Amino acid sequence: MHTSILTRMEEDLQLLGLSERTKETYLYRAKKIIEYFNKPPEQITDDELREYFLYLKNDKKYARATQTIALCGIKFLFEKTLKKKFDVLGIVRSRRENKLPVVLSREEVSLVLKNIRVLRHRACLTLIYSCGLRLHEATSLKVNQVDSKRMLIHIQKAKGGRGRYVPLPDTTLKILRDHYRVHRNPLLVFPAPGRGEHLETVSTKPLPDTSIQTVFKKSLREMRINKEASVHTLRHSYATHLLEDGTDIRIIQEYLGHKSIKTTMIYTHLTPLLQNDVSQKINNLMVDLY
Repeated sequence: MHTSILTRMEEDLQLLGLSERTKETYLYRAKKIIEYFNKPPEQITDDELREYFLYLKNDKKYARATQTIALCGIKFLFEKTLKKKFDVLGIVRSRRENKLPVVLSREEVSLVLKNIRVLRHRACLTLIYSCGLRLHEATSLKVNQVDSKRMLIHIQKAKGGRGRYVPLPDTTLKILRDHYRVHRNPLLVFPAPGRGEHLETVSTKPLPDTSIQTVFKKSLREMRINKEASVHTLRHSYATHLLEDGTDIRIIQEYLGHKSIKTTMIYTHLTPLLQNDVSQKINNLMVDLY
């Protein structure tokens, strides 16, 4: 493997101050294209890049979002680290899909979360729904990001490098405390349990994202909810349910960490707007979940 190029790329990513998640993803995509051609990346041609993106689209059947992630990582490798320009990198992005997100009803969310038996999994998924978090924001959450006095969670180094505060419902704090009493890890809210599940107290690694996805999908099947839902669907459901209760769209934009209001506006296609007290609405999300 061409470690010197990848090391240089990793240093470039650090200099730009990108998040750990972005760095990992970009480096993974760079490694994959180097493995595909099995030669130094500086020897890859424009035609070969074209071939690779057609392979991702037609053979691997990558969705638009996955293609975009691959493109971003590969563009960084060639344009930032290797200082090479390729015409094909300007045309490979797929057309944006005008597709509304899948949303679970409140009843479906309740069924799925109540069905999860392992406390760490239920606590993590409850946090994601009731605070509108992205999956990795929840699994990597640190103890010092939970402000129980102000009832806020401080999301740091989120997507796009933007931090934000989100309201923490009372019932969610109770579930987090129940889980914390089990492991008492001084650093992580959701430490990886390790073999035998006895290393949580000293673990320095967070719960793997894949374990939460697997548990969520399993609960969906067991509850016979036949929607194309993922853990991210809980974030969509959070926004939609707050809109249904009349929360201002710009407040939801802040809670979700969207840079543009246009991104948040998609939820207005899913629900009517009403007017009510915001903090009570957020706590309403947690009724019957604890």
